[in-house]
Amino acid sequence: MPARKRGEFRLFRSTIAGVQAVAAETDHRFSRHTHDQFGIGIIEHGAQVSASGRGQVEAGPGDTITVNPGEVHDGAPIGDHGRSWRMLYFEPNIIAKAVAEITEGKKSLVEFADPVMRIGRTAGDFRLLFAAVTGQEAAAACLRRQELLLTLLAGVMQEKSDTMPAFPAAVAIALERLNDDPAGQITLPDLAAISGLSQFQFLRAFSRATGLTPHAYLIQRRVSLARRLIAGGIPLAQAAVESGFSDQSHMTRIFTRTYGISPGNYAEVAR
Repeated sequence: MPARKRGEFRLFRSTIAGVQAVAAETDHRFSRHTHDQFGIGIIEHGAQVSASGRGQVEAGPGDTITVNPGEVHDGAPIGDHGRSWRMLYFEPNIIAKAVAEITEGKKSLVEFADPVMRIGRTAGDFRLLFAAVTGQEAAAACLRRQELLLTLLAGVMQEKSDTMPAFPAAVAIALERLNDDPAGQITLPDLAAISGLSQFQFLRAFSRATGLTPHAYLIQRRVSLARRLIAGGIPLAQAAVESGFSDQSHMTRIFTRTYGISPGNYAEVAR
């Protein structure tokens, strides 16, 4: 008899608007996907291997892991026992405000440059902030939470390099179209036409530049839109329609596969 798949995800109520706290214990293998938030967390037990913007990386107990908005990544356990982690996800405006404070307004474009960090102090700072965000630190007043947030980010953020390669113009045009209206109906011939390429040329160029096929990228944009709509109080069925899914069950499958929890469970905590 095959071993039962383990997959327990918990979303906590957050004491900071724009920050989500998640704990997971799972042997699930995540396919390539993206988030529209910054993420930082810690592997508590077990180990995992994952794709990142810096190539394939491995992380084990005590390691700090990070992800940037739009960064294509995946994740699989190393060994047969799964792994557990805790993560904090930050809306980009939270990071922008923190960076403005840390740099006194001198920097605006930042990123998590290291997908895996093995610095004990960083892990300690994360644990303190996670406890404050989730209400596990009883004395975590607003001032304390702000201090912990700035302390953690000051240690891990780096200025985004201006030398990073830009998307090819043809791909950038298609990305703009998909980002502007992820719920809209668009076909491969449509995208190829606005990009000035043949369908096959466009498909190859897009996949090479982004790490995802156009359809996979569109689904990521739709599930991100659904998450924001649900957090804003939109009923699930309406959120499914407004984010471009065929129906609520379709949205639920993609949402759960991406975030590890159902839209209904997410709504209970995020609203």
